[in-house]
Amino acid sequence: MRHSDLNFGFAHAYRQMPDRFYRRQDPEPARAPRLLVFNRALASELGLDSDAIEPEAAHLFSGNQPPSDAWPIALAYAGDQFGHFVPQLGDGRALLLGELRDCHGNWRELQWKGSGRTPFSRQGDGRAWIGPVLREYLISEAMHHLRIPTTRSLAAVATGEPVSRERILPGAVLTRVASSHVRVGSFQYFAARQDLDAVRRLIDFSMRRHEPELADTEQPGLELLKVVMEKQASLIARWMGVGFLHGVMNTDNMAISGETIDFGPCAFLDRYDPETVFSSIDQWGRYAFGAQPGIGEWNLGRLAEALLPLLHRDIQVALQLAGEVVEGFADRFTHHWGLVMRAKLGLTSVEPEDRSLIADLLDGMRAGGADYTLTFRRLSDAAENPTLDHRVTALFESPESIAVWLPAWRTRLGKDPCQPPGARTLAMRQVNPARIPRNQRVESVLETAIAGEMQPFFTLLEQVSQPYEDLSAFDPDNQPPPVSLEPYQTFCGT
Repeated sequence: MRHSDLNFGFAHAYRQMPDRFYRRQDPEPARAPRLLVFNRALASELGLDSDAIEPEAAHLFSGNQPPSDAWPIALAYAGDQFGHFVPQLGDGRALLLGELRDCHGNWRELQWKGSGRTPFSRQGDGRAWIGPVLREYLISEAMHHLRIPTTRSLAAVATGEPVSRERILPGAVLTRVASSHVRVGSFQYFAARQDLDAVRRLIDFSMRRHEPELADTEQPGLELLKVVMEKQASLIARWMGVGFLHGVMNTDNMAISGETIDFGPCAFLDRYDPETVFSSIDQWGRYAFGAQPGIGEWNLGRLAEALLPLLHRDIQVALQLAGEVVEGFADRFTHHWGLVMRAKLGLTSVEPEDRSLIADLLDGMRAGGADYTLTFRRLSDAAENPTLDHRVTALFESPESIAVWLPAWRTRLGKDPCQPPGARTLAMRQVNPARIPRNQRVESVLETAIAGEMQPFFTLLEQVSQPYEDLSAFDPDNQPPPVSLEPYQTFCGT
């Protein structure tokens, strides 16, 4: 493998782990790499020189000529996939290049996705194709600008080679950025092998990377479990607050860092319905929109099982300690969900009736077929101007679904501390996006990108990078998308 002369300043903390944690692997060369999109703003945040990188980006980020200090490795991990434990998964089409400190002093790892076979590929080809690569780039950047903790995308490169899926498709490689790629499944991998030394090492790595002030506590495993519980409860509440449905919350897709990771069959709600399922393979609704908090708790339970032997030498005490943390997930999610929803409704205080107020609105939205994003955005405008209530009710197929709720909301607003004129509306507009990556638009720009035309993708990327900006009256996103006769489906793309 030939390297570029460019040095990114990589460190290699995971390389210091024993070799059973990873496999050293070079990428497979790309036949005719071509840069599709490069995130100059993120490159700057990572302390990289975009002007020096961009001319070489196609070769750098395809794996043909990686940075001179890259040391690609495929990580080992296991995972519960739709509730069924698989003891070995691992990076079957991904390679970790190294990590560097960003402008805030935080460690960020760079990883290729789609760079070829690894020892964990099983029967896969290790490749990715343009559709899922650009989808992850678009959605991860949208999530970032929606202020949801997330992995991000630095570059997407077409390989110039075909990839065989349900049809022949153009290949691509994504360069992903994460604070780490350690997952619940990473702990499960070693726990399944009764390799307690490896579990200890993972605990130490994760705490020093993500919670260095807690790394030297007497019970680091228990502290890690508590930290992951809090971060996941907050993360799921925040992504549900913008109508995001992850689609495949397997334990190998649950990052210890508390970042959203892996954007396969994900999508955003149009009409609100907690039973919404987008993934074509989720036939039983395990990962439905409203099921996500319960799955977060279930995944936390799997982490607790992996950590159990290290929580206390007495297994009964260990079970009690772990059980208290896992059982606390529901309360912490309820807390974070309350924070998210009160902010979306313009409330700055807490009242006993808030929970029912939130639930009644969501029930009314479901019954009335109301658009999730537009309902909250229009409530932002109506909060201080009741003459705009008609714009909210116009979103409901049956006005009675919202007619009783609006006066109850105004009564509750009257109990809230007084704010200067315009302040409540302004605050609500900062948490209720005007624009999300609408599913049909995402599919449309991906189809044109597959056909070789990237401009619609760039236009949508720019738009979802400004989700809280006002839309013009003529912007299509100012109205609910037409109701499709066919349910919208997403696919993993592997």
